[in-house]
Amino acid sequence: MSDGAVLHVKGRVLVGPEDVRDELWVVGGRVSYDRPAGARDVTTVEGWALPGLVDAHCHVGLDAHGPVDADTAEKQALTDREAGALLLRDAGSPSDTRWIDDRADLPKIIRAGRHIARTRRYIRNYAWEIEPEDLVAYVAQEAKRGDGWVKLVGDWIDRDLGDLSACWPREAARAGIAEAHRLGARVTAHCFATDSLRDLVEAGIDCVEHATGLTEDLIPLFAERGVAIVPTLVNIATFPRLADGGESKFPRWSAHMRRLHERRYDTVRGAYDAGIPVYVGTDAGGSLAHGLVGAEVAELVTAGIPPVAALSATTWGARAWLGRPGLEEGAPADLVVYEADPRADVRVLAAPRRVVLNGIVVG
Repeated sequence: MSDGAVLHVKGRVLVGPEDVRDELWVVGGRVSYDRPAGARDVTTVEGWALPGLVDAHCHVGLDAHGPVDADTAEKQALTDREAGALLLRDAGSPSDTRWIDDRADLPKIIRAGRHIARTRRYIRNYAWEIEPEDLVAYVAQEAKRGDGWVKLVGDWIDRDLGDLSACWPREAARAGIAEAHRLGARVTAHCFATDSLRDLVEAGIDCVEHATGLTEDLIPLFAERGVAIVPTLVNIATFPRLADGGESKFPRWSAHMRRLHERRYDTVRGAYDAGIPVYVGTDAGGSLAHGLVGAEVAELVTAGIPPVAALSATTWGARAWLGRPGLEEGAPADLVVYEADPRADVRVLAAPRRVVLNGIVVG
């Protein structure tokens, strides 16, 4: 499309779950609901349009072994784009991916800096590995490096115990989260098990990733504090394989991981029913492939979340939570067009008809 070109999206435009319009126009890369006067170079796209999907937990610039080169990071971002994920919350990466911000053809990224973990208590080459007395300083560093988020590793396997255990003493967590908030950043944490959750929530954390250890007695606390969860169910599906691999060395941990996997859907549905905000994230970029956002939405529906709520968790609701616009008048034209109504069957998300980023048809 030329600089003066106009894109016309017609069919059904899902501005919100109940706000459905017949068409929108893209002029100068931005959304308009008024037909531009004298438009000549017009490209028309037809179908069901949604705001660009959100993957609220992925890792661009990271693979199973640590940081990757720019070419690999670009391929990761392009894979997400082709799946319709046009807004990514990068939940921890040691790579500098700021160059992506200069590329109008790549998804927009909200970064959480680099993971902050306890010494020898996370995946090698991923995180800053520190002790509690240094947590405040590293939180301050990553709050300045990120885009309004900081990522802690809340629990991990303790080799002496042979099972998952909390990484941070309560007061250290409280001080670190307070420092992030002082600097205008929100805090999220990787948490598989239960024993870190109460301390983190009472310390003021904003979000918990995975949250497989969420229990009935903790759900009211999360709901009261408004702490969001990003369940990453496509990642939790790997727990049985991980448990099998660790069985001989850490049988207690393996049994724990299987239990968390077995109740994963009940955990997510219980959280949703209690009013806990639930958002879509895939955990792509570690050992998991990029481009799985549609599969994660389908997993939320399998867990019992209504289809429109699951859609909101990757579109309208997720964008509002992250402070980014959807398809409002004047917003950047980041949208995905489908053959059929995704509210009727979220599986259509797996096959976008067209992907539009910054007003340009890119897929």
